[in-house]
Amino acid sequence: MLAYWGSQIKDFHGGPSVTDARDTEPDDETELSARPRRSALLWLLVLLLAAETALLGVATAYLLIELVTVRPDSYASATAILVLTLLATVWLGAVVFGVLRGRAWIRGAAIVWQVLQIAVGVGSLQGVFANAAVGLWLIVPAVVVVVLLLVPSVVAQTSIRDEAPPHAY
Repeated sequence: MLAYWGSQIKDFHGGPSVTDARDTEPDDETELSARPRRSALLWLLVLLLAAETALLGVATAYLLIELVTVRPDSYASATAILVLTLLATVWLGAVVFGVLRGRAWIRGAAIVWQVLQIAVGVGSLQGVFANAAVGLWLIVPAVVVVVLLLVPSVVAQTSIRDEAPPHAY
């Protein structure tokens, strides 16, 4: 089992594992050029997801500052919103790293986030405090990310699946 988990520790570009006994240096330049290059659409996906993560991090910091400096009507609600925002930031950050590592699980996770973002965007288009600019800034990138996640070249570059762990009998 230790060998399995050791093999899961890979370098940032999906290279050989830490426990791999093979030589990690390439023998010649053709070995380096044999790695598939990431497409521009994949980099656009990474950029959009990273921007969403950064903005969510800013929102988390803002909520933390507000919780510390201003007396909320309900500390429980303010803390819950802060924790949920922090968890969403961490989740979306993990999705960005998953995209960079080419993992297949990121499509489901990213689409769930985009659907939630679209729901908040649609909600901001309606009601007494409707703000079309906020709604569009939430909806348009979310739709673009969903489309990018379903483009065949991006799907091909994000199709690495983790091996199943060995059974411990």
